[in-house]
Amino acid sequence: MITHIQGKLVEKNPTDVVIDCNGVGYLLNISLHTYSQIPDQENLKLYTYLQVKEDSHTLFGFSSLAEREIFKLLISVSGVGASTARTMLSSLTPKQVREGIAVGDVALIQSIKGIGAKTAQRVILDLKDKVLKIYDIDEVSVSQNNTNKDEALSALEVLGFNKKQAERAVDKVIATEPDASVEVIIKQALKNL
Repeated sequence: MITHIQGKLVEKNPTDVVIDCNGVGYLLNISLHTYSQIPDQENLKLYTYLQVKEDSHTLFGFSSLAEREIFKLLISVSGVGASTARTMLSSLTPKQVREGIAVGDVALIQSIKGIGAKTAQRVILDLKDKVLKIYDIDEVSVSQNNTNKDEALSALEVLGFNKKQAERAVDKVIATEPDASVEVIIKQALKNL
């Protein structure tokens, strides 16, 4: 398997890049996350995954090994193909996907275009144990933050805020202060709403 490609960046698009490696141009399909991580320098190294089908060989490129590992986990789930996995990594960062699976956040996984409730549940069911084991995530600490988030969200809904807007505001607070108490989350979210 081709594990990485290093060479001169010839072409950069939101969905793919072309890397010239000793006179051979390789087309690599990438996620928006990888696109945002690629510097505009000539020399570039991307980690790759080669998907071999009977009618095509497709190279996928990743800015980090962590993103490639999440991609490989996602495509191991029945019903999740390479393009769906790439869409997931375009909509969310690898860390968000990993944590969403670890806490069993069906709504987060389902918020990705093209993923329904059943697929989201299957992704979580199939990968939760693997993600917790591989990344050594402490399920209790992740759940604690999640309960704070849930309490803050329900409080904001009681105050009459739209669920989607409240969720965005709360996620913004948790992204900057992961260990914030329910009160702090609500106060900061109210400032953002």
